[in-house]
Amino acid sequence: MIIKLVRNALGVVIVFFDWVSRPKAPQRSADEQHRIQSALNGLSLYQFFACPFCVKTRRAIHALGINIELRDINKDAKHREELQLGGGQVKVPCLRIEENNKVRWMYESNDIIAYLKQRANA
Repeated sequence: MIIKLVRNALGVVIVFFDWVSRPKAPQRSADEQHRIQSALNGLSLYQFFACPFCVKTRRAIHALGINIELRDINKDAKHREELQLGGGQVKVPCLRIEENNKVRWMYESNDIIAYLKQRANA
């Protein structure tokens, strides 16, 4: 009980500092932004709002200036179930990647960030 309370309090502090220190998104032409967003179609991030690794991943998404659907598995039981059934475990962050009618699941914030950087710069 106390551990959960401390974890939640720390999560709020982390989210606050993320909000205060969030990096600026790059400025792009509308055509360039559209090209990048098109390259990222079919992606969604399963996450918790106050999870430190999810915050890290969202900061990278913001710094890349991209939009990805965020699915908070604490707020929506359907998303939690999708993550459990599709990815095989309830662990966040997890990037759902849908390409060519195939779905794969990527865990680990560093792997997700590297993947997004590669796709955004392709």
